[in-house]
Amino acid sequence: MRLHFRGVVLPGDEVRDLWVRDGVISFEPVANAETVHASGWIVPGLVDAHCHVGIKYGGGHEDRDGAVAQAETERDAGALLLRDAGSPIDTRFIDERDELPEIIRAGRHIARPRRYIRELGIELDDERDLPEIVAEQARRGDGWVKIVGDWIDRSAGDLAPLWSDAVLKEAIDAAHREGARVTAHVFGEDALYGLLGAGIDCIEHGTGLTDDTIELMARTGAALVPTLINIDTFPGIADGAGKFPVYAAHMRDLHRRSRETVAKAHAAGIPIYTGTDAGGSIPHGRIADEIAALAGAGLSAHDALGASAWNARSWLGRPGIEPGARADFVVYQQDPRLDLATLAAPAWVVLRGRVYDRRDPVTGHR
Repeated sequence: MRLHFRGVVLPGDEVRDLWVRDGVISFEPVANAETVHASGWIVPGLVDAHCHVGIKYGGGHEDRDGAVAQAETERDAGALLLRDAGSPIDTRFIDERDELPEIIRAGRHIARPRRYIRELGIELDDERDLPEIVAEQARRGDGWVKIVGDWIDRSAGDLAPLWSDAVLKEAIDAAHREGARVTAHVFGEDALYGLLGAGIDCIEHGTGLTDDTIELMARTGAALVPTLINIDTFPGIADGAGKFPVYAAHMRDLHRRSRETVAKAHAAGIPIYTGTDAGGSIPHGRIADEIAALAGAGLSAHDALGASAWNARSWLGRPGIEPGARADFVVYQQDPRLDLATLAAPAWVVLRGRVYDRRDPVTGHR
């Protein structure tokens, strides 16, 4: 298939001609190419750096057909690279489907008994097993491991860390020896010190970041994926936590200051990337909403888009729009940096050189 596009290639401002041949981008003319779009804005395939293909919306495990439908929804939204931050099912069969986004897997969540969502993760009775299990998940994943850093401790009635500082250091070192990076689910304040001190590579959510831990995080170089549209479910979580009033108040406070927290992290130079936390309580296909939420937290439209496009792809080791790269990009009729709402309506999605036009969000038809 030989295709031709013309438009402004972001993050630059230059109008360029872009050709696709055999699923690969070329900046040199390709003979007999069909012009698909002659005027628009061309963005590297968007990244959802925290999603869960394989977790059913509303909870539970997806079957294969359900996981495929989730991946298709992400593709149609323009999210062509997914970092799956924990899935209870093996989704490697998706790698065989050229029409579905690439998934970078972090294996299964690693938690303690009764300290995470039931049946989603690997539960360790003895925390001393954490380094061994982290190393095992590192070998099974795609360069990432996901641990649960904190969760409600029902005996204390509030969020609390799951692991001691010493075992976290052993576990993260074990992952690094396997060539993998480690990320952690963290809502509250207390778990952050041990995780950052142990050399964690990324923090998911990070609502409990304070001035002190922001400074520490900036020094360590760890990234933040704040999942703001998921954080907006905190008030509902609090409403359902009647038996734990301290926890409920804590969750409401974390939500109240979430945008300020992200703004402070951004100002401190912490790298921030988009993740929707789709799967479970958030439906798939909402990457545009997360980008808009980052802008609402104080990032410029350019930086918010970069957090889901060129910067995110570089962080995950994938190219943007360049000669010889796989043809994964999204085309918009207007400049999304001027109006991020444009991201909800891509004109064309190009995945591995194959063109998908926009699906109507109401009818489901193309």
